[in-house]
Amino acid sequence: MLRSVAPSAALVALARLGTFAAVVLSTSAASAPTSAATSAATSCAKTVYLTIDTGNMAPAEEMAAILRKHGVKATFFLANEKTVRGDTSLDPSWSAYWKARADEGHSFGSHTWRHWYFRGDVGDKVRYVPWSKSEASKAELLDAKQVCRELDMSADAFKQMTGKSIDKIWRAPGGKLTPNAERHAAACGYRHVGWSPAGFSGDELPADKYPADRLIATQLNNIRNGDILLWHLGIWSRKPPLYPELDTLLGGLKARGFCFARMPEHPQYRVKQ
Repeated sequence: MLRSVAPSAALVALARLGTFAAVVLSTSAASAPTSAATSAATSCAKTVYLTIDTGNMAPAEEMAAILRKHGVKATFFLANEKTVRGDTSLDPSWSAYWKARADEGHSFGSHTWRHWYFRGDVGDKVRYVPWSKSEASKAELLDAKQVCRELDMSADAFKQMTGKSIDKIWRAPGGKLTPNAERHAAACGYRHVGWSPAGFSGDELPADKYPADRLIATQLNNIRNGDILLWHLGIWSRKPPLYPELDTLLGGLKARGFCFARMPEHPQYRVKQ
């Protein structure tokens, strides 16, 4: 069962910069030892897991280049979000981008199709609400079949573009999870992945209050073995954006002896052969 992470030294350190988005993460997943390690990091004493959620896609190519520079394999969580090009992130026009990432060996999970929020259970259903308050009237009540469909639509779009399947993992938008949403997703094979407090990039936070150098310094100081890191492929609100500092973070973590692995290689989510 996933639950809110209890305050930790890392959480307190980031809290000194201000509050940030709620984190939903299994404590065992966030802190599970990785000494048994994964096929991608058998020689590493310390392993972390970089996850990247879809966003406005403005820095998509630049972030992919940063990953290639450092030889890092990430796990992308996919939703069909509006992009700076005027299309959506799982539109066929993005086929070449996603096929290139799949060919590079990254892993992929569902981030729902519409990127709405799960906002409470009603009987056996779950309220699914648009992120924009102006569209709150469009909220829906989803049953188990509809929750699975919401996750599967992203998986289907990805397979149509790349010929490859995503892993059976998912992340609720905003980390907002309800018991019914988690249970319904699990019934169709999806395991929820949150993130570690120390691994929250802060790329959604306003730059005037949360300067890039402070965010990255805090993460480099607090990230520990087994942590799950969270970044986005473009955030509309933060200007200037944080994504160029992903280069600094990856280089700094590698200099501290960290290796990177994908979520299917995490002890909590490892795919059984």
